[in-house]
Amino acid sequence: MAEQMIEVEVKFRAPDDVEERLKSAGFKFVEEKFEEDIYFNSPVRDFRKTDEALRLRKETSRRESGAEEVRKVKFTYKGRKIDRTTKTREELSLEVSDYEEMKKILERLGFREVALVRKCRKIYELGGILACVDDVEGIGKFVEFEVCVKDGTDDKSVDEAKRRIEEVASNLGLGKLEDSITLSYLEMLLNGR
Repeated sequence: MAEQMIEVEVKFRAPDDVEERLKSAGFKFVEEKFEEDIYFNSPVRDFRKTDEALRLRKETSRRESGAEEVRKVKFTYKGRKIDRTTKTREELSLEVSDYEEMKKILERLGFREVALVRKCRKIYELGGILACVDDVEGIGKFVEFEVCVKDGTDDKSVDEAKRRIEEVASNLGLGKLEDSITLSYLEMLLNGR
């Protein structure tokens, strides 16, 4: 059984040289992947009003031939944001074996597809902080910093994760927590419509 986690996440617009800044600060490149996220709304409550999200994600990589290879399929529930300055929230996630079948199950249960978010994600890591450089189709390039804290830990753990992220973002010249973007990619896409 997977542990329940609180994901402390802070997002900024990415300057053109963000990857060079990350490498100079000691972040190590981990991987590059392509993600296709389908967001669903519930037949019993409106997730847009409750600030929740239900996502089915297909992670792929590209071979030199250009062919896509599905690496992982994840089904994720995201709870309400815990504060106004970051995107900190409960996250429950599990791996499923078949993207199309899971999509059919959700549709048969009355869940409605709301939006499709596609992005190229380059992941860097330093001392337990993930830096995800995302080029999101239709909205641009961003950098997200993530630290996962075990759910049920005290507020000090979440506050410490925020402090660490803010220190890194500030040192990289990206700004403070209050300068960050609290909208999800889904919200950005829907607001742009």
